[in-house]
Amino acid sequence: MRTLAALLPLFALASCVSRPPLPVLGQVPEFELTAQDGRPFSTRALDGHIWVANFIYTTCPGPCPMMSSQMHQLQEKTAATPGIRLVSFTVDPAHDTPPVLAEYAKHFKYDPARWHFLTGEQARLNDLGLNAFHLNSVDGSLIHSTRFVLVDPARRIRGYYVSGEEGFLPNLLRDIRRLESEKS
Repeated sequence: MRTLAALLPLFALASCVSRPPLPVLGQVPEFELTAQDGRPFSTRALDGHIWVANFIYTTCPGPCPMMSSQMHQLQEKTAATPGIRLVSFTVDPAHDTPPVLAEYAKHFKYDPARWHFLTGEQARLNDLGLNAFHLNSVDGSLIHSTRFVLVDPARRIRGYYVSGEEGFLPNLLRDIRRLESEKS
């Protein structure tokens, strides 16, 4: 009993210690692509917002439906913080035209004010996938990462999360809350 009584103040002190800020892992440059509604979409729509990105394609028989379901869960779990944005970039721009992306988005019950499905020139998507997000090429091979990327309001990459790992969504949500507390 004495040991427990001696440890309680330490536990209380540990709970008061703030966690260090999330690391800065990269910077997303300005870009302009095309959204699922056919309109131009640029980073200006994301600046000032915390956002989560992933790379998918609509005919994917593998992880993309699971990743899009997880993105939908993230949309639901962040509904109380409507400033959070979600962005799904296609790795198959030849097939994933705005109408195709719009139909895919509807299937996953997206909120068009918060979740954006983007396509564009393959070279631009390739540059973003490789050099900005450090995830994958967009070269026609349809091979892509299953990681989600957490980006802060200044377009700095603050975390990577593997969609198939245990605790993926709770960890991502925890870090979104940490970024929200950095803003205040």
